[in-house]
Amino acid sequence: MGHAVGDVLGLAAGVAVSPLPIVAIILVLTTPQGRLGGLLFALGWVLGLAALGAIMLAVGGTGGASAHKQPATWVGALKLALGALLALFGARQWRRRPKDASQAQLPKWMAAIDRFTPGKVLGLGLLLSAGNLKNAPLTIAAAASISSAGIPVTQQTGALAIFLAIASLGVLAPLAVYLVLGERARTILADWREWAARNNVAVMAVLFFVLGLKLLGDGVAILA
Repeated sequence: MGHAVGDVLGLAAGVAVSPLPIVAIILVLTTPQGRLGGLLFALGWVLGLAALGAIMLAVGGTGGASAHKQPATWVGALKLALGALLALFGARQWRRRPKDASQAQLPKWMAAIDRFTPGKVLGLGLLLSAGNLKNAPLTIAAAASISSAGIPVTQQTGALAIFLAIASLGVLAPLAVYLVLGERARTILADWREWAARNNVAVMAVLFFVLGLKLLGDGVAILA
């Protein structure tokens, strides 16, 4: 289990650094129902990642993802494909980044967050985790690594839980600040939101590319 956890720590950190979801939960927290909205968003986020991970673990099983105590060929092929996808997205994001960070714009739907119902906030958390072009491939790759470790289901579940805890730190940090400081957290969260909004594209591009190269390397190592 320790080996499995070690393999996914970097991927979990990559999911945790998600500027757009962080901006989204900060905006949710500034609405009149900020406490409820923040909790629902965080719940949706965790559920989305957990669902992806659980599906991947079910596909791999306890032994189907490994052969002779080594990751199976399909695990290497999956990581290779996901790595190539992330690297390509990273290069694309970098080319499209604004030359002046102060000109960075957030998606238009974010302006309507204050009118979201609790159900929509929960769905937004799900979408930004399981439907995110960075987070979904990283979660799938992490679950494939856990599955290929050839450990029992209980240990697989524990390793996935550790991955989820680390991967959720970025989203849970604003919520924790809000719950502890209340109204005093507004200034802190506003500063975080401004930084994340300015640097979203550049940060995402670098993460896409670096983590894509890591998965490419892992895939090549397994296939070789």
